[in-house]
Amino acid sequence: MPEIAEIRVVAKALRSQILKKRIKKVNVLYSRIILNGSDEFMKKLQGREFTGLDTNGKWLIFELGDYSFLSHLRMEGKYFYVKHDEPIEKHTHVIFELDDGMDLRYNDVRKFGRMELVKTGEIEENPSIKKLGYEPDDERLTVEYLLDKLKKDKRPIKSTLLDQTIINGLGNIYANEVLFASEVFPTREAYTITKDEAKKIIMNAKAIILKSVEVGGSTIRSYTSSLGVIGHYQDYLKVHGKEKAHCSKCGHEILKMKLDGRSAYYCDNCQK
Repeated sequence: MPEIAEIRVVAKALRSQILKKRIKKVNVLYSRIILNGSDEFMKKLQGREFTGLDTNGKWLIFELGDYSFLSHLRMEGKYFYVKHDEPIEKHTHVIFELDDGMDLRYNDVRKFGRMELVKTGEIEENPSIKKLGYEPDDERLTVEYLLDKLKKDKRPIKSTLLDQTIINGLGNIYANEVLFASEVFPTREAYTITKDEAKKIIMNAKAIILKSVEVGGSTIRSYTSSLGVIGHYQDYLKVHGKEKAHCSKCGHEILKMKLDGRSAYYCDNCQK
């Protein structure tokens, strides 16, 4: 699943391709992708121009004047910018026909992705956005804020970091990397995190995300053919996917366990 860094990279690539382009027609081939009704979605967006493309955590926000649409890629969602006469692939579910002879096509093998039409002035009040916590590089993500969120939380800290209502945008890859960099064991109960550890978690979350955005993300390879981006953050990963490799800090073997249905990678020597 694309995480905050990958979403920002996707947004940057799409901006160069679709901004100031006008939608001639919208075709929704799988209506369940659209949360609040495909008919209204197609009707309201037809004829509108892409005026902006923002992100909030794992959400893409396509701005088209007084209307916008939110897009969450979930597990397999991808956008492709292709010529209008290119054959439609099996897993293409939404097509935005543009006035430059190109299409913006949404492809999703698992059909888990979702879009939602919203009024641009009401984005922050939308339930999907309003419930989100702060992004790793948001100045409001302070030690005091994080400790307040964790003080009664008995979940493993790894699970807490994946809770989008606390820190917005972190997924499994970056949660593993943040905990390793912060020397915190994945199963530590969240409420036991100290002030110094909270400070490390925030600092490392920000540094890791910004570095990943800088080098194109870590799962962005699936977008290469469409958006011309190759991600390299997988070359910087310290623990995620490194089971049985040697820890870069101490030389011990990197271990893997299942935690709430997700893979947690860690060093049991560095992460106490």
